[in-house]
Amino acid sequence: MPNLAQARLISLPSHPDARGVLTVLEANQDVPFTIKRIFYMYRVQPPYERGGHAHPATQQLLMCVAGSMRIDLSDGEETHTFSLTDPCQGLYIPSMTWTRLYDFTPDAVCLAAASTHYVNGDVIREWDEYLRRIRECP
Repeated sequence: MPNLAQARLISLPSHPDARGVLTVLEANQDVPFTIKRIFYMYRVQPPYERGGHAHPATQQLLMCVAGSMRIDLSDGEETHTFSLTDPCQGLYIPSMTWTRLYDFTPDAVCLAAASTHYVNGDVIREWDEYLRRIRECP
């Protein structure tokens, strides 16, 4: 059963100086898993959204490194909404959490770190299938 209570915003170590700000994320330290994949999204224009699916075995950390966006996370019973507006903050998403990304500003760039390599067939893309699968979990 997914645990939506594990989802949380994580402050990432940032080091400002006269040249700007350097923000760091390290696997198994700032990021609560070993990173196997990194990807990013940009130029997401309304009315389009991203996500609308769940990863049964993948944990993720999403960061909006430019602009802002909103994310809804659901466990099939509750939904929590998060706003990513600070590039020094990431959202930890536990595995088997339904995720919806939306309300991207035109300049938004969302960087994602994932705990697994991507396998298209492992992604749950239908809400009813997601509900069936979480009911089967002990």
